[in-house]
Amino acid sequence: MIPRLTGRTGETTRPSPAGFDRRLIPPMLVGSVLNPVNSSMIAVALVPIGVAFGAPPAETAWLVSALYLATAVGQPVMGRLVDMYGPRRLYLTGTALVGVAGLLGALAPSLGALIAARVLLGFGTSAAYPAAMRLMRSEAERTGRDSPAGVLTALAVANQTVAVVGPALGGLLIGLGGWRAVFTVNVPLSAACLVLGTLRLPRSETRRRAVDLPGMALFALLLVALMLFLMHPDAGRWYLPALSAAAATAFAARELRVPDPFVDLRVLAGNGPLLATYLRQLLAYTTSYAFMYGYTQWLEQGRGLGASTAGLTLLPLSLAALTVSALTGRREAVRTKLITGSVLQLTCCAALLLVGADSPLWLLLAVGALLGIPQGLIGLATQNALYRQADPERIASAAGLLRTFMYLGALGASAATAAFYPHRADTAGLHGLALFMLAGSALLLAATLPDRSLGRNTPRTPRKA
Repeated sequence: MIPRLTGRTGETTRPSPAGFDRRLIPPMLVGSVLNPVNSSMIAVALVPIGVAFGAPPAETAWLVSALYLATAVGQPVMGRLVDMYGPRRLYLTGTALVGVAGLLGALAPSLGALIAARVLLGFGTSAAYPAAMRLMRSEAERTGRDSPAGVLTALAVANQTVAVVGPALGGLLIGLGGWRAVFTVNVPLSAACLVLGTLRLPRSETRRRAVDLPGMALFALLLVALMLFLMHPDAGRWYLPALSAAAATAFAARELRVPDPFVDLRVLAGNGPLLATYLRQLLAYTTSYAFMYGYTQWLEQGRGLGASTAGLTLLPLSLAALTVSALTGRREAVRTKLITGSVLQLTCCAALLLVGADSPLWLLLAVGALLGIPQGLIGLATQNALYRQADPERIASAAGLLRTFMYLGALGASAATAAFYPHRADTAGLHGLALFMLAGSALLLAATLPDRSLGRNTPRTPRKA
């Protein structure tokens, strides 16, 4: 009998190996890097785009925020659809949207049209990561063996690598074809994903279920209102958190009532370890992004480095994170990684209190390299923890929510940076931001130490209907 690749809800017609099907890895990797490459390339395109449309930085900043907003909402929504209809359909749909968004951006006649293209990019790039997590779970169920930790490591390293090279790639594309090339490059990337996805991703038969559109809409409303407030916190914008709270109340009431909710709050509330993982993701990335935003600005204004030199000063951070991920990825050791990462993050935040306008360059490089180690450890650990803790029936939507908490951390960090740098990024503001980061790192350690469930190495079993 020819073996077939079977998932939770259906089967395919093509033969599959006895172990993890490594033919799935290329589409998983290429699809998952679409989001970080578009997040990082835009950094070098903001100035030429502003010049082209006569737009100030306050307006071109929406090109960044639009992608954040769309991705934070789109990841769990796409994830839920992946759980319901299978990874292949959503992967192909999402990556096709990326190609359409690339064309729209390349032909955009105005900044508004360009922002719309970025929103579409955000939704399109939201499908691949949840689809990858769903595929890993399906492979484990098909083979009866756990998916290799190296696959999760490959996803993490690919995303980190692309985030590092993204600005350089963006600069190269702009030099060759102008800022529109930053959008046009999505067309061949989309085509590659469509070809790989069509040839290698399994077809699946899916049970027809009603999509909880009202629940998704309420979730989007509560999240967008909250994120808009975090982007520019001000007492005069009190209506945004009020709207978010009202939407959250209506969302909870609906999700507890419908038979097949977008987010199963009853199951989620009973899964303390997963809730703790979401909290750790929020705390870790709040510190990570606060360092990225705050330290970079201080290097330029407080230390007096040029923009290119400041960027190079952060290179050890990225290299350290990549090296740690590659070296430790094959061993899960979730609790050990989280504790070690938390302690190192505390150490790095304390070291920030020692830097000043006259600090030598070697110290500035060392601080960045030190923070790269916990970034590599914690990123892998939270991803592995979620794989173990999430309801297998909802692994893709759970993975999408993990990304949402990452973006909430980014926006919280942005708000904190603005609060500590009201006029300019001076050393006093950096030290205040360091204390803020110290508090977050201490909370991260406190949320990890008592959690003995992190030592378990068996995935959750599927929830019975």
